[in-house]
Amino acid sequence: MDEYPGRYAMSLRRVNAMKNCIILILIFSFNFIFSENIYSGDISQHDILTQYSTIDALLCGVYDGEMTIKDLKQHGDFGLGTFNALDGEMLAIDGHYYQITSDGVAREPDINSGTPFAAVTFFEPDKKADLNSGMDFDSFKKNMDEIILTPNIFYAMKIKGIFKTVKTRSVPKQSKPYRPLKEIVNTQPTFNFYKTRGTIAGFRCPSYVKNINVPGYHLHFITEDGKAGGHVLEFTVEKAVLEIDETSGFSLLLPGNKAFYHADLSFDKQADLEKVER
Repeated sequence: MDEYPGRYAMSLRRVNAMKNCIILILIFSFNFIFSENIYSGDISQHDILTQYSTIDALLCGVYDGEMTIKDLKQHGDFGLGTFNALDGEMLAIDGHYYQITSDGVAREPDINSGTPFAAVTFFEPDKKADLNSGMDFDSFKKNMDEIILTPNIFYAMKIKGIFKTVKTRSVPKQSKPYRPLKEIVNTQPTFNFYKTRGTIAGFRCPSYVKNINVPGYHLHFITEDGKAGGHVLEFTVEKAVLEIDETSGFSLLLPGNKAFYHADLSFDKQADLEKVER
């Protein structure tokens, strides 16, 4: 007969309790790891819009940055922006970066060329659709707003095909002291394309990014031969295919120069932005 039955029973209960505790910990750990694996797959590196600087800084005249085309390529093969000294429009498609200067001519810039503002992503379309002949910029925006999943994430979009008309513009290279962008666009050259093959590409951004990016639609155009284009003001489709990349991640990189640090970004510049984007 055990001389200490009470102590033995108590020890047994403790051992069982410890076993149950260990089992619960293992179950919890497994569920946590499993949940983490599910979550980590929701947003890949390619589902992130990476942006350098802000649209309000550009509106204020911060026209020089440290980010280069070589740097941008690490963050995306698709996007838009401009170049240092506001030297033309930027458009990136399929890994090719184009600089469309104020004469409307497009060329591939040196990879060490800098930018004061750009937004890029890795384009992997989630949806594809044919666009109706005769669809213009206004009807395109209305149709897009009806079919998107939610207005609260970012959308990269590419329209490739034949366009009855496209109207673009490109800003001229500036010299210091830099003027605000709203003054420069008064003299910006515009270009008209008729019965042209090419690609319109850019982003639809949520309304809450005002002061950071362009809320709504911001599109640039490049001809099929890559020789001309610009910032899109108007277009009419003849026959084209739309591809949409739903993008729910956002990364903002800020300049580290004196011009950005000293810029007064406290005022609402939406009126200036609307004037620039028209």
